[in-house]
Amino acid sequence: MGIGDKIQNEAEDLGGKAKEATGNATDNDRLKAEGQKDQVVADAKKVGEDVKDTFKKD
Repeated sequence: MGIGDKIQNEAEDLGGKAKEATGNATDNDRLKAEGQKDQVVADAKKVGEDVKDTFKKD
């Protein structure tokens, strides 16, 4: 797992949080849901990377 991938996933997570916050502030349910989806995708990628890292260590 490269550091670039980790940075990209963290940026995606932060972008999702920003979208969700903007959706909350503007009462835009679509934007809020899109932000939540982005966060879930980023979290799933992080889990996949952690699994890869674990197998590489063994």
